[in-house]
Amino acid sequence: MGIFSIFNKEKKQQLDQGLSKTKESVFSRISKAIVGKSKVDDDVLDNLEEILVTSDVGVDTTLRIIDRIQDRIARDKYVGTAELNTILKEEVAGLLAENESRRFTDFSIPSADLPYVILVVGVNGVGKTTTIGKLAYQYKKSGYKVLLGAADTYRAAAIDQLRIWSERVGVPMVSQQMGSDPASVAFDTLSSAVAQQKEVVIIDTAGRLHNKAHLMNELGKIKRVMQKVVATAPQEVLLILDASTGQNAYEQARQFTEVTDVNALAITKLDGTAKGGVVIGISDQFRVPVKYIGIGEQLEDLQIFNREEFVDSLFK
Repeated sequence: MGIFSIFNKEKKQQLDQGLSKTKESVFSRISKAIVGKSKVDDDVLDNLEEILVTSDVGVDTTLRIIDRIQDRIARDKYVGTAELNTILKEEVAGLLAENESRRFTDFSIPSADLPYVILVVGVNGVGKTTTIGKLAYQYKKSGYKVLLGAADTYRAAAIDQLRIWSERVGVPMVSQQMGSDPASVAFDTLSSAVAQQKEVVIIDTAGRLHNKAHLMNELGKIKRVMQKVVATAPQEVLLILDASTGQNAYEQARQFTEVTDVNALAITKLDGTAKGGVVIGISDQFRVPVKYIGIGEQLEDLQIFNREEFVDSLFK
């Protein structure tokens, strides 16, 4: 499947609409910052810096973007304000490209080491269960046999919510009683997956950050137990972050990347916030690729992240 093939006209419209609040906030402010200016000078760059920082791109990432634009100005000798948006798009896309250890283009999995196990982590309230449901739907739609595991056993609501999604998308789920050992649920899930020749396994985990040592021990135990069944599991540790929380999302990313080997990100609730800049900043600062973005409530509103399309929609 080609890089842009998943972004048909309908999906691009969904992305444009999902990012509309951020785009309106950022683009309108950039337009105001260059009124009456013909050249990108220090004042314009200072205003752009403030706009990016207050859009939750983050200070460090913003400074990197400004440095890249200044390098372009020095190289090209003259840059008019009419060119600023194009340069900004190119430099942000280039920055995101540097942080992609792997490029994702569709809902597919490597053919080796099946089942492909996705361990989902993140605090409560970020859209974790909803994202799992949408992932299950997308992978099933792509032709894979999917199994869910309810390893967030600390809240009865978490198990119930995952069961609702399991039934909604027609994907089976393994669960135990509230208070059960999460590692035991993970073990049973993978054992069932192997016996039933499932190809994708998605494991939910508890969303708590109050005790990092406990979190590390719990996730470590889950991984060790899963590897008794599937030696390479989990192939993906997916951190779910809520874009609308702004700087809190950075703190959550910092804490989870410290305690486990996060190798993919899903940024949710982009449609309800003007803080879409977190996608750029978190990808840059933590060197973890953004794999999925959530831009709405519908099943189809979880998209594979495409940096060019994202930047084009954001700075359109």
